[in-house]
Amino acid sequence: MESQQERVLVYLRDLILKGEFAPGERLGEVALAERLKASRTPVRLALTTLEQEGLVEPSPAGGYVMRRITAAEIGDAIAVRGHLEGMAARLVAEHGVPRQLSNALAECLRAGDRLLAKSELDLDDYAAYTDMNNRFHKLIVEGSGNAALMRAIDMNNRLPFAAASAMLPMQSAIEEGRQWLFMAHQQHHSLVDALERGEGTRAQALATEHVQIAQKNLAYALERPEVCVKLAPALQLVAEAVL
Repeated sequence: MESQQERVLVYLRDLILKGEFAPGERLGEVALAERLKASRTPVRLALTTLEQEGLVEPSPAGGYVMRRITAAEIGDAIAVRGHLEGMAARLVAEHGVPRQLSNALAECLRAGDRLLAKSELDLDDYAAYTDMNNRFHKLIVEGSGNAALMRAIDMNNRLPFAAASAMLPMQSAIEEGRQWLFMAHQQHHSLVDALERGEGTRAQALATEHVQIAQKNLAYALERPEVCVKLAPALQLVAEAVL
């Protein structure tokens, strides 16, 4: 069962990523405790954890305030994810792909193929692709069997827009969004092929290169923040996003 401390941390992190707090806004323990219907202790502990994750920072006046995150930080985190997922892919390929993992990855590929066969994609289609994409990446990371690697990816993904599907909602606002999805999914096919063939070096290179589409999404979001912030409210936390 989830403890109150875990519940408060998850809910507070979710509020931050939904853009509920502005950069520099003070996060008072009492107000947050009332909002989250919790005592001050789990709120204080949650804020300490969020500081370690890079989402909040100590205030000179005491307590914590929302951090303004830079585009460079996000770009670095996306690059780090690429290298970590590349390592995971290499391990999966070198260990051999179990039948259960092979079947699950194949189903992800089929789901993406079905969506991209449509002439036009609506918001529900983008949501369905996001679910598939999350599962695809999670399967490979967990398939590596490396607990330290899984923890490192989980921690890295807590920075806004660093996770595998964090940028996908914004693609519905991009003219080339469907084309980028098609390119990303073709990379999924190539990656699974490398995994099945046991080609560790190739699988690692493909997984590392795969994050370049997320970097393109980030660049687009910073060029048109007034459009993308509606789909990704946490964009207001990024220093270079002039709204």
